Amino acid sequence: MPEILEDKTIFTLSEVSRSIQKTIAERYKSLYWIKAEMNKLNHYSHSGHCYPELLEKKDGKIIAEMRSILWKMDYQRINRQFIEILGEPLREGITMLFQAGISYDPLYGFSLKIVDIDPTFVLGELEKEKRASILKLKQEGLFDANRLVPFPMVPKRLAIISVETSKGLSDFYKIINGNPWGYRFSTTLFPALLQGDKSIPSIIRQLEVIAERMENYDAVAIIRGGGGDVGLTSYNNYFLAKAIAIFPLPVLTGIGHSTNETVSEMVAYKNAITPSELADFLIQKFHNFALPVDEATERIVRAARKLFEQEHLHLNELVNAINWNSKTQLLKNKTQLEQSVQQLLRGSKLVLKQELSQLEQMSQDMQRMSKMLLKNENTSLLQIERLIGMLNPIHVLKRGYSIVRLDGKAVHQLDQVEVGSTLSIQVEDGQIESTVTQKIENHGK
Repeated sequence: MPEILEDKTIFTLSEVSRSIQKTIAERYKSLYWIKAEMNKLNHYSHSGHCYPELLEKKDGKIIAEMRSILWKMDYQRINRQFIEILGEPLREGITMLFQAGISYDPLYGFSLKIVDIDPTFVLGELEKEKRASILKLKQEGLFDANRLVPFPMVPKRLAIISVETSKGLSDFYKIINGNPWGYRFSTTLFPALLQGDKSIPSIIRQLEVIAERMENYDAVAIIRGGGGDVGLTSYNNYFLAKAIAIFPLPVLTGIGHSTNETVSEMVAYKNAITPSELADFLIQKFHNFALPVDEATERIVRAARKLFEQEHLHLNELVNAINWNSKTQLLKNKTQLEQSVQQLLRGSKLVLKQELSQLEQMSQDMQRMSKMLLKNENTSLLQIERLIGMLNPIHVLKRGYSIVRLDGKAVHQLDQVEVGSTLSIQVEDGQIESTVTQKIENHGK
């Protein structure tokens, strides 16, 4: 009951909440079909219940938002219907038509209690999304872009986008690595999520990483495998399909389903139903290159053998001809050599005799010239000896001359001595010591 305070009627929060709860329960007794976008599923695995966040947008802006409840039993039933009809489980990011009751709880507030979801409506929405993606890619001229990228003659270096634990990836590796022809592939794994809404940014991010080092690869393979058609609607996403369409290397898809081709598969260079089929496609590319090479090799070997045989025969003929010509020429050259040796011997004897005679004559001439030259040199030496003897100072002293020295040095000018200097005078038979008392200059010079 409300409390009366002065002139005010005061209600407690719980009283207000119960009043709202009662009003809503009396007003909204039926179930209603409602269309909204499920922003988040909020599935709790420990309880099995879901608490979806519901939105309505207009021109990209949120104009309504409400929480809801999907109990475990209802969720399991609806999820089975989605897998049977759509080929994938109930997920976030879809616009759905659902049946719900409107309720209000004093503790948890206002919510919608979902009891059913129409999967056929969702199917139509997903199909519309798929068609919209195809139309937009065609309008932008991108739908066939990846198929126009040149495909390498031998796709040896592969960048693989997949989950490391994927059975499809395991089957793919088993086939390409165990092929009986011994073809060798180089593979690099770029791990990514391949199912659900999170697969879209995950795959796009790995494509960006590969593009940064695209010179290291010949092609990109997106390999999923396992799970049938479940979780494939993300491959109809426009942004993922565009990333594949504009990729500068050929993109190959093997995501493991046989029906309802997705937009990403449509725009890829090659779409294989399974990873195993994709592996066979790559091996066939090796075949297409190897078989003509093997055939050309066989032709070259056969032609080389035939040419070798012809050349062998020709070589034998040349050897025989050379042997015959060599013997004939050898005999001819031997005869000429013997004649030349005889002529050389005769000529050598005559030349040797002439040379010996010339040598003897030259020897005699050299002896005569040597004797004459020796005699002339002796005469010259005697004359020089007499001339040197005449220049001996002793002979000069004998003629009355003397040598005057001062301190051991010969005096030949007046200014070399001073009055009082002691001079040594050398004469023919001795030496005289003399003191200068007077210097008289010779003016008659």
